[in-house]
Amino acid sequence: MTEAARRQQGTVYGFLAYLLWGAFPLYFHLLRPAGPWEILAHRIVWTLLLCGLLLLLLRDVRWLGRLVRRPRRLGGVALAGALIATNWGIYTWAVLSGHVTEAALGYFLNPLVTVALGVVILGERLRRLQWTAVVIGTVAAVYLTFDYGAPPWVSLALAFSFATYSLLKNRLGVSLTPLQSLTGESLVILPVAVVILLWLDRTGGTTFGGHGALHTALLVSTGVATAVPLILFAAAASRVPLSTIGLLQFLTPFLQLLTGVLLLGEVVPATRWVGFAMVWVALVVLSVDMVRQVRRSRRTRRDLVHPAP
Repeated sequence: MTEAARRQQGTVYGFLAYLLWGAFPLYFHLLRPAGPWEILAHRIVWTLLLCGLLLLLLRDVRWLGRLVRRPRRLGGVALAGALIATNWGIYTWAVLSGHVTEAALGYFLNPLVTVALGVVILGERLRRLQWTAVVIGTVAAVYLTFDYGAPPWVSLALAFSFATYSLLKNRLGVSLTPLQSLTGESLVILPVAVVILLWLDRTGGTTFGGHGALHTALLVSTGVATAVPLILFAAAASRVPLSTIGLLQFLTPFLQLLTGVLLLGEVVPATRWVGFAMVWVALVVLSVDMVRQVRRSRRTRRDLVHPAP
């Protein structure tokens, strides 16, 4: 396969991953009358079972023993699991309680928060356009705080939980494959899911098995719905440049925003669209910087390989 064909294939994988994530609001609405806690618990359980089955088929289980023997790495995986479960829980609650547009804003803000965390925690130095994007994003957050009458907690919680999760995954490096990582994270938070399901069963709050075969099948399908986009994303990330991934990621919140407004009937006041517009300007600036940096890096590598006479 040529490099061009490989990149084209990776772009398709990435597009499909973000398209599926963008459709999550409609998918979670299909899971009603299950509530956010029940959906979160089933998502953890069925994702773990699916990933475990795939690893057994691939005969790839020895890494678990190595992970257990390295407490520091195991702690990192456990923290990553807690962060992604928090993100899943907040997002599910937002969708089911009619805050899809706020959830979309959170994922629009995520790249800006990721850049800011890189400065604060990793001591990274930002380029001029990156600083410009962060400043515009901060102004947008302040503006939206005044518009809402309070900080947009749902958006900020989603942005910070996923940005911190991404930062932690960066620090953990490539010690685990995406499938291994998802399995480990699901495994360490499995006790939480079990406690939730037992509590719901005891209080009569569970819907699993009591609302028809289709509803039960949909809850079981949360494992596939979680794992498939992540696997597609991993396949894309290994085939296309980071700039392509960075641009594709805006597809998800854009689709979520459209879903909330056009299909789920959420109302966004005109003043709030101003805040969204500020965030989009910041993302455009960040995207321009990303593309310029990738081109500059390619040019540098090309000059090293083929120096001018």
